[in-house]
Amino acid sequence: MSAREPAEPVEDTAFVRPFIITGGRAEPLQTDLRLETLVVAVGAADESLTFERRHIVAVCAQPTTVAEVAHRVGVPLGVAKVLISDLVVAGQLDCRQPAELPLQLLERIRDHVRAL
Repeated sequence: MSAREPAEPVEDTAFVRPFIITGGRAEPLQTDLRLETLVVAVGAADESLTFERRHIVAVCAQPTTVAEVAHRVGVPLGVAKVLISDLVVAGQLDCRQPAELPLQLLERIRDHVRAL
């Protein structure tokens, strides 16, 4: 290969398209999920759940914000909202809207959203 020939593109075989994870949906069933919404697992993850959904339930063993879930699971925020919404409807997660967010939490959310 000479210096002028372009290198062949390297494919990332671990990448899964977001629309595959959400079943082609872009909008969550619950429209009130915000970045700061706290989600918590109701119990153990159902074994019939897909990998990403089981991972979300595990991450939410303690109350966790929607933004933090997206970061920890490694999916775009929109995908996280769709998956979290599905899990709330299925009774696997519960949502809690915090009355007032402390500044430290807002800064963490901001930092995680920037990292996405």
